[in-house]
Amino acid sequence: MALRLIEISLHKDKQPAVEELISSRKEVLDLTIQPAMGFWKIPIQGDWKTRFSTDMIIIRMLVQAEGSQNLLDLLEEAFAEEDDFRINIFALEASFPSITDEEKIESVSTNEKEVTHKGRVSREELHDDLEKGAMITNIYISMIVLSSIVAAIGVINNNVAVIIGAMVIAPMLTPNVSLSLATALGDLQLAKRALKTILLGISIAVILSFSLGLILPVDPSLQEISSRTSVGLMDIALALASGAAGALAFTSAASAVLIGVAVAVALMPPLVVFGLLLGAGYYSLALGALFLFLANLISVNLAGVVIFLVQGIEPRTWWEAKKAKEATLLAIVGWAILLAILIMIVLISGQQNL
Repeated sequence: MALRLIEISLHKDKQPAVEELISSRKEVLDLTIQPAMGFWKIPIQGDWKTRFSTDMIIIRMLVQAEGSQNLLDLLEEAFAEEDDFRINIFALEASFPSITDEEKIESVSTNEKEVTHKGRVSREELHDDLEKGAMITNIYISMIVLSSIVAAIGVINNNVAVIIGAMVIAPMLTPNVSLSLATALGDLQLAKRALKTILLGISIAVILSFSLGLILPVDPSLQEISSRTSVGLMDIALALASGAAGALAFTSAASAVLIGVAVAVALMPPLVVFGLLLGAGYYSLALGALFLFLANLISVNLAGVVIFLVQGIEPRTWWEAKKAKEATLLAIVGWAILLAILIMIVLISGQQNL
């Protein structure tokens, strides 16, 4: 059972209001809740020394990760306008004594707004994780460079093991899932950041592989190259499954390392093959690899958006949710149309080559 420690800081006069809110809404909070309330003093930075507030308190509650969303929504709705109000979310490795199934409070929700969120972490925790993952950092750039070089060496030498090694270090999952989340939430800033990160990664991979294609011998008949110069239904199915698994991994707080490898397999090798073939002068084959990469990229993001929609990931306020639903619908339609166009181009090209 994944646990979260929810920490609320606010004025001490609001403690009775918090207690009343929790006790009066237990029937709609689908979570195990273990309140641990205390009057911890909060440090305030002064001009020349650190002093402590006597007016602010911290209230901590231990909850299940999958049930934290309802609690966070209630607290934010009730106290968001209060001065110095803040919520911190901590992931816990363990808590003793263990929380048993009998302690779980059954949800009998009668309010449409207070829905359950089975099997996923809170919107706030998910957004924070993916927002960090969508940032351009030196580590991200270094990993793209290294994975591109290793993948290029792997496909040129027709070595599957080396290609798999490149996928392990390729940071392709988080930016794409971040873009899917931004679409589901209607978060334009996160979408811009994720797109910028994705485009930078693509540019670096293409430039490096193109440069290697100019100086290294590239044999387009090799299995690891020729298999990535055309788009098939199995390739699209792989990308759709990888994108869906990536979104589910983040919403369930599961390990995304192996799933990230699956997403990288769908994206990085076709991109590297495109650059190598382009640098070596095999332009028609390079175009096929580019089509495969684009089809996979679209499929990964399409699957991610659908999973977030099914999981009920949406903004807290109704007007933001309405805007997000419109953006999600447009994104799904847009991704689907682009994927259909690519498939049609590939099918027409294939018939002309017969």
